[in-house]
Amino acid sequence: MCDICVINSVKERMLSRRDLFKASAAVGAAATLGGMATAPAAMAAGHGGVFDMTHKLSPEFPTFFGVPGISMEQQFNFAEHGFNLMNLSINEHTATHVDAPLHFSADGNSVDEIPVSDLVVPLCVIDIAAKSAENADAQVTPDDLKAWIAAHGAIPDRACIAMHSGWAGKTASPDYVGNDADGVKHFPGFHVEATQMLLEETTAAAMAVDTLSLDHGPSPDFATHYAWLPAGRYGIENLAGLDQVPAAGATLVVGAPNHVGGTGGPARIFAMV
Repeated sequence: MCDICVINSVKERMLSRRDLFKASAAVGAAATLGGMATAPAAMAAGHGGVFDMTHKLSPEFPTFFGVPGISMEQQFNFAEHGFNLMNLSINEHTATHVDAPLHFSADGNSVDEIPVSDLVVPLCVIDIAAKSAENADAQVTPDDLKAWIAAHGAIPDRACIAMHSGWAGKTASPDYVGNDADGVKHFPGFHVEATQMLLEETTAAAMAVDTLSLDHGPSPDFATHYAWLPAGRYGIENLAGLDQVPAAGATLVVGAPNHVGGTGGPARIFAMV
């Protein structure tokens, strides 16, 4: 075969391969564009913003028992070892955290057993800030739930029902715990009758508060805890940012801890609005 024939043969093969690549790229692009046109929008794309609903976890954050909820010991540091590493000792129920069903039941689901489908849920905010400002022992009642339903429609399936009492801004003040001279705490929570209404009339997956406890401060028996958690629902305490989100329409993303057998634990929580 002559030199020019060889050259032309190589050119033809190169052009053939180039055309094949172009065709493949065109098909791929068409498939991609087709996918973009027909696939549902990503969840985040349907929201205008993401809000952090989490208090920072530190030894200074108020706790139910009055002792620091976390301690940190540096085991390795960058100057000596080339990296930093802390050992943590944490109370499961400190700062913004999840209460698993196991917290108030003999054999309920531990925190690692909460279904993932119940950790990304519609958020319903029950605003009792006005009455809480007048009475630190205010509670979410069935009337509050009925008023929300009248304004916004039925509570969505597997929703998180969150109490906004305005307490999230008090964490640096003794008012957050509200201990009186007799050691009785005073802060808002859910009334057990409202809890029973949610259990009987909704499929709500979670209940949340911006205070230290699902029950209000002076509760002598943790009636709401004992009604809600053994029913297989979970709780969130010390939630932040409820003043930033609408009463209805937001999606709550609960970054629950995943330690085996845990009764709860600190969580990073976001609302997509």
